Amino acid sequence: MTAPFLNLALVAHVDHGKTTLVDAMLAATGVFGSHETRVERVLDSSDQERERGITILAKAASVMWKGTRINLVDTPGHADFGGEVERALAMVDGILLLVDAAEGPLPQTRYVLSKALDRHLPAVLVLNKVDRPDARPDEVIEEIYQLFFDLSTADSHIEFPIVSTIARQGRAVRGIGVPGPESDLAPLLDTIIEHIPVPKGDATAPLQALVTNLDASDYLGRLAIGRVVEGTLRAGQTVALCHIDPDEPPLRRRLTVLMGFEGLKRVEVEERAAGDLFLIGGFPEVEIGDTLADPDNPRALPRLEVDEPVLRMTFGVNTSPLAGKDGGKFLTSRHIRERLEREVLGNVSIRIGPTSSPEVIEVAGRGELQLAVLIESMRREGFEMQVSRPEVILREIEDAPHEPVERAVIDVPDEHVGTVTQAAAPRKGTVVELRPGDRGRTIVTLVAPARGLLGFRSQLMTATRGTALIHQHHDGWMPWAGELPHRAGGAIISDRAGTTAAYSLDNLQKRGELFVGAGEDVYEGMIIGENSRTAELPANPTRQKQLTNIRTVNVDEAINLRPHRELTLEMAIEWIAADELVEVTPKSIRVRKRYLTESDRKLAVKRSAY
Repeated sequence: MTAPFLNLALVAHVDHGKTTLVDAMLAATGVFGSHETRVERVLDSSDQERERGITILAKAASVMWKGTRINLVDTPGHADFGGEVERALAMVDGILLLVDAAEGPLPQTRYVLSKALDRHLPAVLVLNKVDRPDARPDEVIEEIYQLFFDLSTADSHIEFPIVSTIARQGRAVRGIGVPGPESDLAPLLDTIIEHIPVPKGDATAPLQALVTNLDASDYLGRLAIGRVVEGTLRAGQTVALCHIDPDEPPLRRRLTVLMGFEGLKRVEVEERAAGDLFLIGGFPEVEIGDTLADPDNPRALPRLEVDEPVLRMTFGVNTSPLAGKDGGKFLTSRHIRERLEREVLGNVSIRIGPTSSPEVIEVAGRGELQLAVLIESMRREGFEMQVSRPEVILREIEDAPHEPVERAVIDVPDEHVGTVTQAAAPRKGTVVELRPGDRGRTIVTLVAPARGLLGFRSQLMTATRGTALIHQHHDGWMPWAGELPHRAGGAIISDRAGTTAAYSLDNLQKRGELFVGAGEDVYEGMIIGENSRTAELPANPTRQKQLTNIRTVNVDEAINLRPHRELTLEMAIEWIAADELVEVTPKSIRVRKRYLTESDRKLAVKRSAY
């Protein structure tokens, strides 16, 4: 007889300690052996997750506690990765809601909790970081209750146990308080077993299992990850795969491997009963949302539904004169298309579509961060491409165009509140709440068109000297707000190919801010800086100082180049205009005009006028 089990998702705002708490639970239940080296945030396994300090992909592990197996699913906190959150919630029967005892519930807390309550999942509230000097647990609990009142659709949602924790030290206490020095995580683990319900489902019914995620193995090929809803999944049995098209007959095939989660490992098992999580091999055609069913009675489950994308941009072949010279291995439209098609198979919140050019593909997603992570992943895999500025996806409502609205919650020092409101006004942003915070900071909540907040993060970071914290999430639709301002200055454009010279850049830095330093390769149409005025400025960045036999103080004046602005991928995507592109290679991020020569640019302007 198999041990009883529970399925639990950890949900919270970014940086409130989900992955750290998973580490502590794995350690407390003996998953890490005495001989093993502990790695912080062990489930954040990709380079980008570690570098950015966020969870991008939902992941699963399991722990044993008092004879009960607890399947843990760690979810992202960013709204941009909401597709991962929604898939994770389809696998579980309850949630562990983490909230920072000082910061309280923040935008993504609201977002992930709303998704969980839509599924009527019971919650255990974990008040984390209660040892912080600025912790305010009583106020935070009131804010959490208010959040539940705002989001709940049933009275039972408001009834939840509270556990206070210091996740990085692996200590917990029931109720509101600070765990003592001798405490461990037993109070939290006991509370989970007491309050998270046992999965429902009839293990003797005809098989129905929902695929919620995909993975791949060098030895086993494509793996499907999901949850058995009804019946029992057994190793070696023949099952039917129900596709998205109900008119298409189900595929019938024998499972080559059946696995489950044990600690951080995936182990082969004989069976997985209703309610349990599984990994299977043997179906290379499987996609997210498919149903594994009884071959004699194949009945498909409702497919996973996720929020629609709100932003789109184009991915195309790199056509710059420097294409192929930066270590790129995958340069063609076929390579890019195949990679994007693989991404769509495993990411239900990404959409791809055709454009007027066969070498350019439209990609739609939930936000700037999600699209930037995809581009960065491809870049690290050796892809070269050029991408456009993100645009919002419009929706026709009552025969009028509507655009997506974003709600931004900004935590800034008190002296910069005016900076935020002034920056938001021209972007059609409306301040809806101004709440004094702690430690001389204020929480500013504003609502604005999604396209008005493109590039807002970078502007705010510059204006507040990096002291602002901003979080955004989708907040509905509004009628088209008209034209919005983009950036303050025009582009400084190289008018020829060559290598940048310090003498020339010294003169150009008086006209604006540069994106390149001395000794860098440039080409005609490449953007090398931002003009201090709104007009575009063609320039020659390669001009060398003329040598003469005359020596004077003025002629021999030393060149003093200021540090140039190093464009990151996110900064470049936000900065460019509609007629510009970001050139992405494994080694470089460059910005360029869509049409490289000045004559082609003038011709494009004339064509657009007709």
